[in-house]
Amino acid sequence: MRRLVAIYRNPTYSPLQHLANDQAILDAVVARLERGGWDVDRVLESEVERGHLPAAALYLNMAQGPLASEQLAPLELDGAVVANRATSVLRCHRHRLVGALRDRGIPFPPTIILPAEGDPPPPAALEELAGRRVCLWVKRGDVHAERPEDVVAVEAGGVGAAMRAFAERGVPWVALQRHVPGPVYKFYAVADGTFFRCYPPRDGPASVAPDEERLRDLVFRAARAVGLDVFGGDVAVPDPASPVLIDLNDWPSFAPCREEAALAITEYVRREVTRKRGME
Repeated sequence: MRRLVAIYRNPTYSPLQHLANDQAILDAVVARLERGGWDVDRVLESEVERGHLPAAALYLNMAQGPLASEQLAPLELDGAVVANRATSVLRCHRHRLVGALRDRGIPFPPTIILPAEGDPPPPAALEELAGRRVCLWVKRGDVHAERPEDVVAVEAGGVGAAMRAFAERGVPWVALQRHVPGPVYKFYAVADGTFFRCYPPRDGPASVAPDEERLRDLVFRAARAVGLDVFGGDVAVPDPASPVLIDLNDWPSFAPCREEAALAITEYVRREVTRKRGME
């Protein structure tokens, strides 16, 4: 019997409606694989953190915290297929993501990463970061935003207070980021390109973003830069010829297009298992 382990995200990283949506996409993929003959172990991220990690040929990984990722990282050397790999998840933490994208030349807003408990940059540095904008963004600098207070727009004089608010919530890092003007498009994708949706949030996934191929190229370059299999995020388009990635998330909920995404993810991991066995 082929065995897989489905790792469900810690509720800390999926508050409010995100928890049900995150569970739903993983449940949908697992159900399809079960019908195809896979034996399934369902575990929580918190269990993985404590070292509970059954042996399997395939791991569907929604864990986001560093403790679970430390337990999962050795699997990459043991011959198992892991979607998404722990090293890729950790690269999506914003304090690592900024450098990973910059090193690959991926268009991304100018960003400063700081300890939340530290001092804000001097006014001149904040003015340079903000550019021509009055406000800049203060975002949590570890995992991606899951609640409104994880992303706030402030004027330069309010950066210190915003950083303290993050520190009081136990967030270790903050990202100070320039605002990118223009329309914002949400995207969901699977690494082999069999599934890609990019659309204005107000219109839903049935709509199509202008110049979709250019956006697609940017999104997949970013995913390859960190090694993601299943991903989503947001792109801002200040100019049609110059889209800018503003967020990249490992294994989002795919809530607006869940059934189509579940089918694509299922087929993707099946092919990855077959490919891996062919290499052994």
